[in-house]
Amino acid sequence: QVQLVESGGGLVQAGGSLRLSCAASGRTFSSYAMGWFRQAPGKEREFVAAISWNGDRLYYADSKKGRFTISRDNAKNTVSLQMNSLKPEDTAVYYCAASSRVVSLWVLSSYDYWGQGTQVTVSS
Repeated sequence: QVQLVESGGGLVQAGGSLRLSCAASGRTFSSYAMGWFRQAPGKEREFVAAISWNGDRLYYADSKKGRFTISRDNAKNTVSLQMNSLKPEDTAVYYCAASSRVVSLWVLSSYDYWGQGTQVTVSS
């Protein structure tokens, strides 16, 4: 069992930055790939970024490449998402998730555990 708690969301102006963090409980955190997803009002939850269990493989949704950076610290049981050059269309609830899989990390159904989400609002 893995419990995930996101933090770091908030209100930011367009062009600004935020760093989201996800703290995981459990001693097996390092065996899970981790991902970030987001869901805007009235839209489906979508993939943002993912990182392999040891951090050697990173995956990004095309529209996030160059602006978002995912990282993890297995010693601290945390995964982070650095978001730069934020746009109003980045406004959403952001979720971190843990996956026991090593492939298809951009697919929602690949994930076993989900956090409750943190709200990010980007004003124009």
